Amino acid sequence: MSRKWSRGFLLAGCLPIFSSIVFAQQPPSTPQSVHLQVEAGTPLRLYITHRVWFRKNETVQAKFADPVWAFDRVVIPAGTVIQGQVTNLISVPGTERARAIVGGDFTPLKRAEVSFSTATLPDGRTLQLQTQESLGLSTIYVPGRAKKRSKQRSSPKIPSRASQFIRSQAQAQLNARSRGLFDFIRGPNKREWLENFLMTKLPYHPEWYRSGTRFDAVLAQPVDFGNVSVAPEELEAIGSYPGRDVIAQMRILSDISSADAHVGDSMEGELSQPLFSSDHQLVLPEGTRVHGKITLARPARFLRRGGQLRFAIQDIELPTVVANIEPRAPASVNRSQPAQAQLVEAEADPGAVKVDPEGTAKATELKTRFLRPAIAGLIAVKSMDNDTGKQTASGTGSPNTAGRGLGGFSGFGLLGIAASKGPPQVAAGLGFYGLAWSVYSTIISRGGEVRFQKNTAMAIRFGSPPRTR
Repeated sequence: MSRKWSRGFLLAGCLPIFSSIVFAQQPPSTPQSVHLQVEAGTPLRLYITHRVWFRKNETVQAKFADPVWAFDRVVIPAGTVIQGQVTNLISVPGTERARAIVGGDFTPLKRAEVSFSTATLPDGRTLQLQTQESLGLSTIYVPGRAKKRSKQRSSPKIPSRASQFIRSQAQAQLNARSRGLFDFIRGPNKREWLENFLMTKLPYHPEWYRSGTRFDAVLAQPVDFGNVSVAPEELEAIGSYPGRDVIAQMRILSDISSADAHVGDSMEGELSQPLFSSDHQLVLPEGTRVHGKITLARPARFLRRGGQLRFAIQDIELPTVVANIEPRAPASVNRSQPAQAQLVEAEADPGAVKVDPEGTAKATELKTRFLRPAIAGLIAVKSMDNDTGKQTASGTGSPNTAGRGLGGFSGFGLLGIAASKGPPQVAAGLGFYGLAWSVYSTIISRGGEVRFQKNTAMAIRFGSPPRTR
């Protein structure tokens, strides 16, 4: 009997100790409340679905080309429909107007500013928002196509989002350098492309935004999506080292140009999408600030030598929402070393910028540009060949109508063709004017500058472990 009682007392005494050990090893897992909000100043990547005439109060319908993120999740999916309208018409700068007149276009050129206000989410909910007035970009959005499976292995270090971003920029550059021919071949509306091409050759023509024209509509006010609960274990990796050669997407927060930048100037950016680890742990949430400095700035020079620009990321700052979450910092974080990251690709002026392996953005020129002055020279010579004194099969002299027409078109567009019907000297003069302008603009003039406007999308590659603060 005494033995049974002793066993009972022993078990009763050990039970509290055993329970305390179990609960000490399994701390309470209380979900963390995270506030989701898209801040004012965030650009919405849109493209219009129908042609928009340059008329005030004209209705505009667009779709989101890219999703909108808040903290660690998508709050507005790609493909969401958004409505807006043309709010203002502004005249183009005088230099652009002068170049158009020199080319035979006498249209009072304008630009249409568009503001967006109502988005319809895929589940049918309506979202009211307000964007700043924005102009259409020079690129046309081409929806991606389903690709066949390939046996070629792709680099496992580049996330699919960054790879898609880089491919889209290469496509935009190819389209601009081919003067829209790539868009004509791959674009969904070839008839509209052809109409636009022919209409812009007229001395006076209406203006519109083509379907597919891209917009970066900047939010004028923040958009609140409420609070969500997140498990603490999903937040433990916040602020840790992303890993060498990991690529993230960001946008810059101010204009940068090789024309006026100086070595040592600061630059700031912000992650436009969260960065996850290989096991899908959140490392850097959307809104993480990146701080860097300009390390190379070289303006463009004559003889078509383009500008160069390079910057280096040196520090990382987590968004303020992280301070309210208070995640447990991982022991592997090295906070003594500054961040190191370099540029991989940028959404710059399409057809103008190339990024080398060292992260230097260079304004480049295609070698095929030399075909332009060569063709203009042949046209100029042909415009002078009036076949004086020669007889055709009908016994009359040939007026060289084709050569004179080409000379007029080379110098002054469709208006030059009409002027070439006059004295032969007019057509020859227009032909040589076109040759001179082609030689100057292609060979002699300054090269292009590297210009990154505010909110330009970029892909950066991390190097050494970052320092968060």
